[in-house]
Amino acid sequence: MFQTFNYIFLAALVLLCLYPMWYCLMASISNPGAMMRHMGPLLLPKGFSLASYGKVFANPNIISGYKNTIFILVVGVILCLLMTSLGAYVLSRKDLLFRKPLMMIIMFTMFFTGGLIPTYLNLKELHLTNSLWGLIIPFLVNTFNLIILRTSFESIPDSLIEAAQIDGASHWKILISIVLPLSKATLAVMVLYYGVEKWNGWFWASALIRNRELLPLQVILREILLSSTQSMQTGAGAGDTEAIGATIRYATTIVATVPILCVYPFVQKHFTKGVMVGAVKE
Repeated sequence: MFQTFNYIFLAALVLLCLYPMWYCLMASISNPGAMMRHMGPLLLPKGFSLASYGKVFANPNIISGYKNTIFILVVGVILCLLMTSLGAYVLSRKDLLFRKPLMMIIMFTMFFTGGLIPTYLNLKELHLTNSLWGLIIPFLVNTFNLIILRTSFESIPDSLIEAAQIDGASHWKILISIVLPLSKATLAVMVLYYGVEKWNGWFWASALIRNRELLPLQVILREILLSSTQSMQTGAGAGDTEAIGATIRYATTIVATVPILCVYPFVQKHFTKGVMVGAVKE
């Protein structure tokens, strides 16, 4: 009886989570006029039209935004994994001098930061404004992810590390040949966390970058959602402007969301295991 109730509850929860995305998808491929007249739930498209996607991709900044976002995503995730792995390995060694004070200093940054304006001025002095590297280098290590990965490394038996040291393995060899291969599940979670962070990041891009050719996709799509639909409706009659604008917003939401959703199935099988291994210390 409990299992039956549990399945029904979880199925209802899944539907509640999926329906908004389904609604956006159906609305984005609906006829703008028919969609404007529709009220209530939407399970199937009202008519069929890809005009909204045509308007979105007709924006010349969309392609450059995709290129910039892919660069930030790929290079950023690789460098974030590298730096987080190095930091986590060092902090996981029990013979590290001042290990606990260092960990306290790092955890302090989770609760207190330098502030928005000092951070911006610091990045400006480092010549990281108006550059894609300004969106990567200052954010290489996330403290929360560092703690998860460090805890995962600590769960590896010390006997493996000691055996490798007896055989003459250096710390680099131990990290690459033993620690990282045994932490694949947690690394997969790190890829997901950092990937979502890089893909959805728009605030610092809007603050640091002035050259429109360097803007990432999320900033471009945010402009479309907030104020750019009017300029993308060339050739639309006055009566169709509001209808087309609504479907463009739905299409923009799909364009911004679907690519990162496609990554999740590849790391889903590692997700629960990786989070649990990295978050719980026996």
